[in-house]
Amino acid sequence: MERLLVLVRHGQSDWNLKNLFTGWKDPDLTAQGVSEAKAAGQRLKALDLHFDMAFTSDLTRAQKTCGLILSEMNQSSIPVTHNQALNERDYGDLSGLNKDDARIRWGEDQVHIWRRSYDVPPPNGESLKDTVARVLPYYCQDILPQVLAGKRVLVAAHGNSLRALVMVLDRLSPQTIPSMELETGIPLIYRLNADSTVASKEVSHA
Repeated sequence: MERLLVLVRHGQSDWNLKNLFTGWKDPDLTAQGVSEAKAAGQRLKALDLHFDMAFTSDLTRAQKTCGLILSEMNQSSIPVTHNQALNERDYGDLSGLNKDDARIRWGEDQVHIWRRSYDVPPPNGESLKDTVARVLPYYCQDILPQVLAGKRVLVAAHGNSLRALVMVLDRLSPQTIPSMELETGIPLIYRLNADSTVASKEVSHA
């Protein structure tokens, strides 16, 4: 039984390129983001991986990344589940603002706290702790049982929603996880033990 779980952060979005807080806003992939997603699919295909199902968020950039990966692997026919539980962290009042402009408005230190603390949310938004509280029940109830049953699962989502999963899989602390960066379009390949702990992890760089 393989118990394969692959996590991929979406390719570069238009707002990533413009240095804007994105959150639940729904910009599309850039040309570079499309290339990153296709490259991820090509690397997974070269590793001869096969998926039984995929999960992604309700946002275009993650859904398109998922579709491009599966297309490159000639596996577009597998079932794909969309759920907002996997959406990016909601940046609230920061959404759509340029990150440099936000620093001018609220100060470097305050914006750093909002971005890099574990439990301090931006105004009307979610902290990373809030995002973890949203993502983990969905993972435990909908994704993990499929993996433990031997299904090979792809999850294409976002930097912070995937941080929540990596926090559990890699046993990272609330102090460690905010500083961990997930690169766009770089697959994290996990194989799990029967008790849901990690048997192996591989980062599939180009």
